[in-house]
Amino acid sequence: MKITSSISLALVPTIVSGHAIMQSFNGLAQGKGIYMPSDDSPIQDVNSQSMACNGPPVSGFRAPKDIINVQAGQEVTGAWLHTLSSTGPDQFADNKVIDSSHKGPLMVYMKKVDDALKNPSAGPGNGWFKIAHAGYQNGRWAVDDLISAGGVQKARIPTCIANGDYLLRFELLALHSASNRGQAQFYMECVSVRVSGGTGAKTPSTVSIPGTYKADDKGVLFNVWSAGNGKPYPNGQYPIPGPGVFTC
Repeated sequence: MKITSSISLALVPTIVSGHAIMQSFNGLAQGKGIYMPSDDSPIQDVNSQSMACNGPPVSGFRAPKDIINVQAGQEVTGAWLHTLSSTGPDQFADNKVIDSSHKGPLMVYMKKVDDALKNPSAGPGNGWFKIAHAGYQNGRWAVDDLISAGGVQKARIPTCIANGDYLLRFELLALHSASNRGQAQFYMECVSVRVSGGTGAKTPSTVSIPGTYKADDKGVLFNVWSAGNGKPYPNGQYPIPGPGVFTC
């Protein structure tokens, strides 16, 4: 399909339906520790319970059997692919990660839970805090950098949080259709992790998912093609949705 707007069509590239899925955590076997959705389609209703960790009620997912141990202060990674079996370009994406037309930011959230294997009941609602995000900088989108990195998204577990079980949420927001309300594409997967080595010195302020994003937020209802060539408008600035990044 093509995105249409009041700007010249010469500035708007052809868009293909190149979806994505975060399918491997910390280099482990595909799906290990991850709430794996039944397909790689996006969530587009910001009020849906599926905004927390994908899956129900929009689609199903396979719950993990394992909680992955991580250390406070450790760098963690989530590896994205266009499909679970992608190895390179195909008819729907020009690379193995996500079609390069899908410009947008990346975010990582955490939520402390009693039992990380009890999502989806533990996922939706308050308790989420952001530990990393990247948007648009030096002429490049976070998705551009993700593709260059072979699909690997990075974040660091804060050193000052309490030990225990968490849901660790990797998120990609594709803005290629976001000039129309309700057409931004949110992709997310949650990992079941158990944090040790944290000091517990600080308690993060938290937000609700769903709830932290609104359909009319400046970073959600956004014409990524306004300046041409995938550069955001105005003045090369883009407001990353959601709260600021929690720091110790």
